Amino acid sequence: MSDSVAIAQGFAASQAASTRQALQTEIVRQQAGAEQAIVELLQQSAEQLKAALPAGQGQAVDISA
Repeated sequence: MSDSVAIAQGFAASQAASTRQALQTEIVRQQAGAEQAIVELLQQSAEQLKAALPAGQGQAVDISA
């Protein structure tokens, strides 16, 4: 009887570890998606700000001359 209990406990522990790993993978995937959305918003904001500047503004300036 104790062998079957040990097998059942081992199986339950294995299932729990598998579920935990699947949840962690999904959390990382969602975080990556959220971070990508933030990057896209920042890029759009930078483009909009640059587009709103007067002509010649927002360009790189050579300060070594």
